[in-house]
Formats: sequence, structure tokens, C-alpha cells
Amino acid sequence: MPPRRRLIIVSNRGPVSYAVRSDGDVDARRGGGGLVTALRSLVTHHDVTWIASVMSEGDRIVSERHGDTAFEEQARDGSTFRLRLVWHPLQAYDWYYNVVANPVLWFAQHYLWGLAESPDWDHGLHNAWENGYVAVNENFARVVVDELARQPDATVFFHDYHLYVAPRLVREEAPGATLAHFVHIPWPQPDYWRVLPEEIRRAVHDGILANDVVGFHTARWRLNFLRSCADILGADVDLAANETHHAGRTTRVTARPISVDVQEFDDLAQSESVLSEERTIVERRPEFLVLRVDRTDPSKNVVRGLRAYELFLEAHPELHGRVQMLAFLDPSRQDIPEYAEYLAAIQRAARTVNDRFQTVDWTPLDLQIADNFAQSVAAYKQFDVLLVNAIFDGMNLVAKEAPLVNERDGVLILSENTGAHEQLGEWALTVNPFDVTAQAEAIHEALFMPAEERAQRLAAIRAQVREHDVTRWIAEQLEDLDEALRPALEATA
Repeated sequence: MPPRRRLIIVSNRGPVSYAVRSDGDVDARRGGGGLVTALRSLVTHHDVTWIASVMSEGDRIVSERHGDTAFEEQARDGSTFRLRLVWHPLQAYDWYYNVVANPVLWFAQHYLWGLAESPDWDHGLHNAWENGYVAVNENFARVVVDELARQPDATVFFHDYHLYVAPRLVREEAPGATLAHFVHIPWPQPDYWRVLPEEIRRAVHDGILANDVVGFHTARWRLNFLRSCADILGADVDLAANETHHAGRTTRVTARPISVDVQEFDDLAQSESVLSEERTIVERRPEFLVLRVDRTDPSKNVVRGLRAYELFLEAHPELHGRVQMLAFLDPSRQDIPEYAEYLAAIQRAARTVNDRFQTVDWTPLDLQIADNFAQSVAAYKQFDVLLVNAIFDGMNLVAKEAPLVNERDGVLILSENTGAHEQLGEWALTVNPFDVTAQAEAIHEALFMPAEERAQRLAAIRAQVREHDVTRWIAEQLEDLDEALRPALEATA
């Protein structure tokens, strides 16, 4: 583990949220999964100040209680860190999150527009950009600069697509600061960025290039980023060195695939909550289980996955009654119309499957829309086939989590457009996420793959994940930062 250092983590969502109790006081709820879990070892091994948005009424109460100062909090393992909550005007935050960050940047970076009919940019987007996205980023930058004044030797780590312009704003106020940014979602090819208005696409790229190091999960997303910096900004790009030169600064661009906390999943798999859920699954399961665990996000490609399962059942009537798909889906961003509409499309597709094939004593598809992580981990242990067919995905941790704890030599079917495919594709059945016939055929191939091959593939995936765990991911990023800063440090030595 690298030596202990001061770190300022900046993300839209924090590691702790606060809920208001009936007596008016608040309770802290420590997050698990996702970015918070990935960064937990930073909190354990370094002196961390975490800056995040006020997200709830409880957050607002705590923020007002502490004013413009950070306060001490505890991680789930008991490690302490400083937390500073940033309040944003409600209208500005709505424009930032529900108009720009998700329906625009997320959709752009996952290639979710068909372009013939959408998007249509009007005054609403430009207003939401200036008075929402930029305004919220300015709030974050102000707080980061304030923290840097207290900790001038701290390294700032920005995370994800919510904070693209903040690094440039910080750089203008603190030219000597050490800044890094990790982008957890795909980076599209340059032409797709040209769907966005010029001022927005240039500001996104310029903001990120204010960092000393920019990280992505895969070499594929890194290459797209380097090319788009050249194409959109005219930056001087060195593809061999994975560096850009822009506005007098050299930025190193890295590919570091995120992973999971292996010990956490080992423990979860044997926890009473998971074992209880697993008993229910085992009692009800037929001979074969096909599993998908996702958010109800259009990028996850759930509707096509259900259509592929329908085609599989159509082609193999001999398997009726012997197989079931479990679709455990976490409802996502339902305040955004595109997401609400996609959830409805999922429900319609699921109803179609069951209407066609269900019998008195067999339900071919069990769709559950709920946030039930223990149930998902229990299903991880029991799947025979895991379907991960995302349209595009920065990584997709389900593809790593589920094989880690699976006990049935389950086979992974993996979209070639997931970041996970770069590491795991050798041992998965690769599918094109748009080819539902090929996905249907892959389900059948996976179910009837020879036992020895199934075991070998799962063992190889599990070994890869255990070797390249989340602790290694964090250590490699700190090493990248040290390497990027070494020439400047040597010049001043």
C-alpha cells in the first residue's frame, strides 16, 4: 500500500446519506456498492476529505448544522474521514442532474440516441447547462479551493460525468494543485460528441484536461478520449505515450479497470440475509436459472435481453418448464422521463414473455423491480447462465461480482461493448448487444456447455477478479499520479 497521504475526493453522491427521524433528528446511512465501495480503501489507508452534494432533507439539516466546514464521519469499517456537504439551489441541481448530466451526458456517452428523431437542442438545454451544470460545478470548485487552502498538499480526485468542468475552475484558482479525474462510463468516439452543441462539448474536454491524470476503465475508452481531445479541442495528442498537451499542461491518460472488494463478497455470500434469500430461490428454482441483475437504465439493454430469452423459449419448447429467467432490476432515475418510459417498456416485454409461455405450474420469467442487494447476491450464487448484454458500459461490475460467488459453474454471456469484456471476454460467451438471435443462441450454448469447460471458464474469471481487486485499482491510480508528477518534482528538486 502506498504511503499515507492527504486526499480530497469529489463526487456528486457521498459515502453517507442522512435520513430524518420522526423526532426531527437524523440518522446516518452508510453507503455500499458502486463508487463508495470502490473508494472505501482510500478512506481506510489515507487522510480523506470527501466533498459531495446535499441529496436529501437529512443531508440539508446536517449541512446547515456544520456550515461551510467539513466534519468527521465513519466508514462502515470504522475508519474516520472528513465529509463536506455542498448545498445547491434546488432548481440549479434539477437542471444539472435531471436535464444535463443524465439525459444528455449519460445518453451521449452510452450512444443512446438514434439521431433521426432525437435529440433536439433548444434554449432549455443551454439554460440548464449555464445555470445548472456549470453553476453546480462552480459550487463544487469553490469548496475544493477552500479545502485546498487548508490542505495545500492534498491531491484532488474528481469522479465521473457530473463534474467535467470543475477541474478547470479549480485550476484557475489553484494553478499548482494536483488534480486527477476518473471517468466511470464509456467515452464515445469523436463524431458522437458532435451531437452536442460546440460550447458544451468543448467545455467538457477542456475541463477534464485541466487535470494532471485522467483515468478510464479500458484502453478502448482511453483511445476514444485521446482522439476526441484532438478532434474537438485541437489538443496535441501523443497516442504512444497516452498523453495530451493543451493550454500549457500535459495530462496523462490511463486505463485502470475498476474491480470489487473480494473479501466483502466472500462475507456477503455467507451472511444470513443472503442465505435466507438463497433458500427461497433454491426452493422455487427449476432445473436451469438464467439471471440478469441490472438497473432499469436504457444502457443496460434489458428489453433486448428479454426479447432474446423469448426467442430462446420459442426455439426450444423441449425446455419449457425446465428453465426460468430471474430479472432482478433496481429502479433507476424515475424522475427522468426517458428512464420512466424505459421501465414501462421492460414491464411490457416481460409481460409478453409470460403471456406467451406461462403455464399453471411454470412462470418462465420472474421480473422483480426492487432494490434488494441480498437477493441479487443470492441469485449470483445460483445462476447457470448470467446475461450481461449492455449496449455500452464503462465496466459492469455484475460481470465480476456474480462469478466470484457462483456455486454452479455458471456461464457468463457478455456484451462486447462492456468495459468488463476487455478483461473477461476470453472466458465469456461474447455477444453483440443488438443481435437478439445471437443472444438467444448463446443462452442455449451456455446451458449445455460441457461441465469441464463451464468449470474452467468460471475458475479463470474468478482468478482474474481476485488478482485484480479494488485495492489494486486504487494503488495503481496513486502510482499513475506519482509517475505523472515526477518530472515536475525532479525539475524543482
